[in-house]
Amino acid sequence: MTNIAILTGRIARDPDIRETQGGTNVTGITVVTDRPARDKDGKTYKDENGYTAKESEFHRVTCFNGLAKTVGQYCSKGQLVSVQGRIHYTQWEDKDGVTRYGTEILADKVDFLSRGNGSGDDNDNTDAPEID
Repeated sequence: MTNIAILTGRIARDPDIRETQGGTNVTGITVVTDRPARDKDGKTYKDENGYTAKESEFHRVTCFNGLAKTVGQYCSKGQLVSVQGRIHYTQWEDKDGVTRYGTEILADKVDFLSRGNGSGDDNDNTDAPEID
């Protein structure tokens, strides 16, 4: 049996970087993917500007350890990335006792397909890993 997810899209917001009490680095990103929108008959259609209409989906991606550090350091909003990992489902109880569910991609690999915009400081990503 296999659980593999591959996404190619843009990062929706700057990475969420944190460290667990046990010292594990964790970075979360949201990757946006697009696909052609379809009408009730299943056909694609044009938007008001004459382009094929798109529907966007937002995917939560979580990276750990060394990958988390690299993604946190070199990724930023708007950057094009390819993510490979596995789909992970979670269940928890919120503060009101309501059972909640979530889905995320636990990343094994993140490829940078474009340079990031930097994090607002003087980081221009000139020291980022090479892009193939």
